[in-house]
Amino acid sequence: MEQWSSRTGFILAAIGSAVGIGNIWRFSSVVGQNGGGAYLVPYLIAVFLCALPLMIFELAMGRHFRGTVVSAFRSVRPQFRIIGWLLCVIVFLVFSYYLVITGWTLGYSLFSLAGETVPFSGFVSGWVPVIMFIVTACLTGIVVSRGIRAGIERISFILIPVSIVILVLLAIYGSTAPGFSEGMAFFITPDFSVLGNPLIWSAAFGQAFFSLSVGTGILLTYGAYTSREQGLPVASLIITVADVGVAMLAGIVIFPIVFSFGLVPTAGAELAFSTLPKAFAVMPGGWLIASAFFLVLFFAALTSSISMLEVSVAAIRESLGWSRGRAAAVLTGAVIIAGLPAALSYSAVDLRIGGIRVLDFMDETVGTLGLPIAAILLAVAFAWFLPRKVLDNEIGPALSRIIHPLCRVVIPGVLVITTGARLLSGIDYPGLRILPGSRFIGTLLQAEGIVTIILVVLVLIVTFCWFRGCRIADRIRIRK
Repeated sequence: MEQWSSRTGFILAAIGSAVGIGNIWRFSSVVGQNGGGAYLVPYLIAVFLCALPLMIFELAMGRHFRGTVVSAFRSVRPQFRIIGWLLCVIVFLVFSYYLVITGWTLGYSLFSLAGETVPFSGFVSGWVPVIMFIVTACLTGIVVSRGIRAGIERISFILIPVSIVILVLLAIYGSTAPGFSEGMAFFITPDFSVLGNPLIWSAAFGQAFFSLSVGTGILLTYGAYTSREQGLPVASLIITVADVGVAMLAGIVIFPIVFSFGLVPTAGAELAFSTLPKAFAVMPGGWLIASAFFLVLFFAALTSSISMLEVSVAAIRESLGWSRGRAAAVLTGAVIIAGLPAALSYSAVDLRIGGIRVLDFMDETVGTLGLPIAAILLAVAFAWFLPRKVLDNEIGPALSRIIHPLCRVVIPGVLVITTGARLLSGIDYPGLRILPGSRFIGTLLQAEGIVTIILVVLVLIVTFCWFRGCRIADRIRIRK
């Protein structure tokens, strides 16, 4: 099995997986929609109490089993193989529409470099979003096809440091803006009165898990490539601090600009693609600031996309015995087909189902509900059906005594409660959605949609496993 070439390479790749639109665009949007600094309290609690322990646990399980999401679940119980495939498909479906948004960031990077200001409504009324979606899918496939060291690790070595340096420079620039004090007061000062709203806590936990890419199988896959000498708890802490640091830097960049130009900090999708471009257009040297901001957004989205594709590529390679190049090429083609309806929904076609854009429907079902379901299944399968000794061997008995009960009881319980709150509230609460600004489709349609998708996926998985089992049996008979 392939391995990371160094500790630094692994950490940068994992940071690349964690740092995405969730840190820059979504984090700032959700903070704005939840009263500013008050949101940071439940968010930081969610990150360090739940997301960090699950990250350590998931990486440890990946290194222990030295396999893919599918083979790791199968090693726990043979019948759990289907859960592994279910996680692969959930991540793949999220990946299919996440690429659409990645394409938007690429498009706006190019517009900014050309000195053009394109309103979001004008952007999604043409064919450019579809073209950018296909381009980003191909770029992602090319990187993954080159392997762990020559592809994922190498691009992480370049993009992650460059992104952090650009964000720091933008933050320094933001500190000179006239609205810096007001923006920082909004961003950091908490209003504790809003903490009684359970939906804020639900939004914070959703942001923490989505931002750090925990519970989806991504870190389990990356953990399989780590050496025995790698200290997983320390690496996880570094990854978490870097992830939170990037989110905070993004806030320091965005809110001073928003307040300097009298813009609305509570905007959703408009914050990145409409609100900020208006500010950039009237700033001295605004095209340069805009180019730097959207390039960081694109780099972050691209490295996250790469990690999502790697989950499926690893599973398919192991299951079918394909080469990495073949698996990456086939799955890149498959994700273009799967994501095309979402791309067309924000284009000249304006593709909708029952009046709802396809991308919004995918975000409200697979994204909002599918990801926490995946995290619950992962935590329960490995914490309840494996002896704690397995975790002891990976991170040491002292830390295992803390991490294991958290992943066994606390984290699944928190995920069940927060996911249930989303469904039972029946409220259109923007902070609960992965895609800021997407249309709320209603909790009934959310539940029906995710159940239907999971049932269809399970049927496809069972059919695939049965067909593959028959082919293997035929080969055995032929050899005899």
